[in-house]
Amino acid sequence: MVIGRIADGLAQGVEAAGAVVSEAFFEPTIRLGVTGFARAGKTVFITSLVSNLMDRGRMPGLRAAADGQITAAWLQPQPDDTIPRFAFEDHLAALTGPQPRWPEPTSAVSELRLSLRIQPRGMLGSLSGPRTVHLDIIDYPGEWLLDLELLDRDYEAWSEGVLALARSRPEAAEFLATLDASDPAMGFEEPAAQALTHSYTGYLRAARAAGYSDCTPGRFLMPGEMEGSPALTFVPMPAASSGRGSLRREMERRYEAYKSRVVKPFFREHFARIDRQVVLVDLLGAVHAGPRAMEDLGRSMNSILGAFRPGPTAWLARLLGQKRVDRILFAATKADHIHHSQHGRMTAIMEALLRQARDRADFAGAKTRAMAIAALRATVEETREVDGTELDMVRGRLMDTGREAALYPGTLPEDPARLLAPARNGAESWLDDDFSVMRFAPAAETLKLGEGPPHIRLDQATEFLIGDRLT
Repeated sequence: MVIGRIADGLAQGVEAAGAVVSEAFFEPTIRLGVTGFARAGKTVFITSLVSNLMDRGRMPGLRAAADGQITAAWLQPQPDDTIPRFAFEDHLAALTGPQPRWPEPTSAVSELRLSLRIQPRGMLGSLSGPRTVHLDIIDYPGEWLLDLELLDRDYEAWSEGVLALARSRPEAAEFLATLDASDPAMGFEEPAAQALTHSYTGYLRAARAAGYSDCTPGRFLMPGEMEGSPALTFVPMPAASSGRGSLRREMERRYEAYKSRVVKPFFREHFARIDRQVVLVDLLGAVHAGPRAMEDLGRSMNSILGAFRPGPTAWLARLLGQKRVDRILFAATKADHIHHSQHGRMTAIMEALLRQARDRADFAGAKTRAMAIAALRATVEETREVDGTELDMVRGRLMDTGREAALYPGTLPEDPARLLAPARNGAESWLDDDFSVMRFAPAAETLKLGEGPPHIRLDQATEFLIGDRLT
């Protein structure tokens, strides 16, 4: 019986190995990581992407779709049984139902597999016939991606940087007062640690609501099942003499536990097989929030690119043993909130932020690109004459009132330096412009047969991310 079980195990192992080889050669898999900072539209992006790959009438910028090489697309069970499935059907129903609404945002990792039937072109295609390519989409919060930077810092360095940043933000006033009232050398007591953590988490939430992107540790904002655990009960503290059993020493121990037991396992499990990455950015929200939010966004992009750069401090590469992600797209979402005549300026600002981040990180290796998109178009455009001046406007259904309205959001500068220079110099507000951001609800849309939801440049984004793997 034992020999029989061993034989069965060996047979299963051979079968599994054969399946892996078969998939690698005949049914290749593209693992696409999708993340985004707060309010960037991660759930909407994935839902619209999958829907538009299944019904490709609105995807002329994806060559494999335009040329007819994608002959079919269907959902399959995902390969990872322990990760929640991305609720595609529920989210699509929310966006396209009789009373369309934005779906609830996701706050943890989820996954979805979309399989594509590809008919290669030319003589090779006629000889080989169609093949199947699996697209595995891994959705995770952008706040967690920023935690990679923690791996390169000990507790003292992290505390120094975070506290310096907090002192420049009004949202941190209450936390800083609570911290100043505590004694790092006092004996550790759990209620004191919890009170400090509660205050620090409140500051992070307020900072995120104010438009800031750099709000670490990321799990403090989206703790999930770890809420209240010791690994999520610590705060930055200033350097001070503190002995064993002190408050500061325990905070340091828990910070290291967070890195080793939360950050590293997450990236080992979910980054080890990612091939391509898209980072969604609410650029218009950062512009509206002001220069400090813009500078913070640039710093966050720098942190992300720094995680992927080669060299002795390439923590992701060292963690995984190799550099896997070879294309990264930074996509500025909600392009439908401004007139198309300003899309070029929106893209230029994103490219300037990306170039600045690349220069700071001395980044090389993966292909990177910046782009302005709207995964789901919620507005239409019109031009109106106001006081003798023609204004390019967008019209849609307002979230707050439910009424249709045509709005002029302001004009983005032609030169990105008009935004980046004040941000870099620590300006409190923009000197000569006021950029407004409106909250539009999804438009009521009757989808035609063979067409996914309306979008702006989702096809071009898809071409950059996976187009080369579909030919």
